[in-house]
Amino acid sequence: MRILTASVIIAALSLGTPAFVQAQGAPSQSGAEAPSTESSTVIRSIQVIDIKELQPPVRSKIDEIVANTSEEDIQSLRKSIDATPEATSVLEAKGLKSSQVVAINIADGVLTMITKTA
Repeated sequence: MRILTASVIIAALSLGTPAFVQAQGAPSQSGAEAPSTESSTVIRSIQVIDIKELQPPVRSKIDEIVANTSEEDIQSLRKSIDATPEATSVLEAKGLKSSQVVAINIADGVLTMITKTA
């Protein structure tokens, strides 16, 4: 639930920026592709954004939330991503892995995965 709260906070902060952070590791949520709190969410597209591409205030909020997220929750999120071929495929096309995903969000049918590379 703590992550869901963080998701709502980030979503509110991100108005006008790409959607992100819904670090929900619920089991069999179609991985990162459909891991929303609503099972009826339909993912029409997937995008990947490096955290460096975000505006500094938004980036710092994500960093803060990630720092307060348990390693168990992050690992659960990444397992969900790995269990979703579409999400894995999009990451691989960009030369990335689920281990580089720090947050996700689903808004308006778009799954956004925020990655952090070195």
